[in-house]
Amino acid sequence: MKLLAGNAHPALAKAIAHYIGDDLADVQISRFPDGEIFVKIVDNIRGQDVFIIQPTCYPPNETIMEMLIMIDACKRASAARITPVIPFYGYGRQDRKDQPRVPITAKLVANLLVAAGADRIVAMDFHAQQIQGFFDIPVDHLFAAPVIVKHLRQRDLQDLVVVSPDPGGLKMAYAYANMLGTGLAIVGKQRKSATEVEAINVVGEVEGKHVLLVDDLTTTAGTLTSAAKLLKSRGALSVKAAVTHCLITDLGIERLKDSPISELITTDSIPPRAFDGFPITVLSIAELLGEAILRVHNNQSVTSLFRV
Repeated sequence: MKLLAGNAHPALAKAIAHYIGDDLADVQISRFPDGEIFVKIVDNIRGQDVFIIQPTCYPPNETIMEMLIMIDACKRASAARITPVIPFYGYGRQDRKDQPRVPITAKLVANLLVAAGADRIVAMDFHAQQIQGFFDIPVDHLFAAPVIVKHLRQRDLQDLVVVSPDPGGLKMAYAYANMLGTGLAIVGKQRKSATEVEAINVVGEVEGKHVLLVDDLTTTAGTLTSAAKLLKSRGALSVKAAVTHCLITDLGIERLKDSPISELITTDSIPPRAFDGFPITVLSIAELLGEAILRVHNNQSVTSLFRV
């Protein structure tokens, strides 16, 4: 087995390698003066089971292209199997044609990965479950919920209810509620623009409860903060938020600071962003991904990784 890493998140790649008990292979990634990416795999990977660790996060066009070139380099170096490990799948929100003359870019990226030579995909918390079906190769789709739930159980939170900030996240919220043994509620929302969301209704009992909002990702925090304000107005005692992928922008940070949300819990699926004035807890997924890599390499089931 050989572990390779791109430039997107070297800290996570090193943590995964440490858990597995191996070193990252020597890969040289550079840029030509015109911006083109050049990759050279220094170590011999002929006949090896290769795992390429690379979240396709900001800047997505760079990280995706870097991944594709690394896959091609591995294929031409006669790797036995090539498995991209993608903690965050960029372009995942463009998963359907919801208006005329628009692309389904999540499917395009899947096609590119397969065409480049990927044999299998390991990913975590796609924005939409159907993205698994965009690939014509096996996909091991992991969830961050066991990592976050384990952390929450250590806090022994009382009178907790899990809330989905929109109907699309109900399945995820249901999974969290089952793991934590809590009630479940849902917020209805109306999107006004790409950055503005209005929460309009709550289905479920939140009065006198501590609320945990759960979602797969946040960027501008519009959905989370709008839901939090509505939940507080309906009698929630406190509101925390848990998201797998924290792609927070400056606008999102300001919204969180001005919202009833007291804490944001997330993972290091992308490089964590440091900011002052708001409590954020970053949990490592290195052990989860490392264990998944070991099981894929040994042709073992990854199902037990979904349990807490």
